[in-house]
Amino acid sequence: MLYERYPALEVCKEDIEKALNIMIETYQKGGKILICGNGGSASDSEHIVGELLKGFMLKRPVSDERIPEHLRKGLQGSLPAISLPSQCAILSAFINDVDPEMMYAQLVYGYAKKEDLVIGLSTSGNSKNVVNAIELAKCMGVSTISMTGEKESRLSELSDVTIRVPATETYQVQEYHLPVYHHLCAEVEKKFF
Repeated sequence: MLYERYPALEVCKEDIEKALNIMIETYQKGGKILICGNGGSASDSEHIVGELLKGFMLKRPVSDERIPEHLRKGLQGSLPAISLPSQCAILSAFINDVDPEMMYAQLVYGYAKKEDLVIGLSTSGNSKNVVNAIELAKCMGVSTISMTGEKESRLSELSDVTIRVPATETYQVQEYHLPVYHHLCAEVEKKFF
């Protein structure tokens, strides 16, 4: 369906499928996904987390017997994910006290475990704070995916998989990122729910 609606994304199909497999493996290992980006990509980080933490395309009934029925009825199955841009108190403190280019790297250092996945969103692929987060994740043995525009970039050099959508203008790159991450979230949801 993704490629019927957005045929231009066919050029990314192989990397989209690789990214999907990494996301599924992360959750199969009991890991979580950490996501970062700036500006519109920060908003996309929040959006992705929203699709993972609660029902997206499917109902996600909770069957955990530890939770009383009256609470279970109000919950949905969840895939653990954290939007790093939403951590405004620690980010503003780190930006002020230490180094703005290391703000996401600090959160990766604090949150990430070997079974986790870090996703970096950058339309240019060269946003220094996102690059540093991905580079640190690699040093820690954590899987990485990046979503960028079509040009080669620092993120495409560093990441396990880079989905390079066929655009270079910021707004056009972001327009393509949306259906890509919706597809990824829907497919991951199908796998687990």
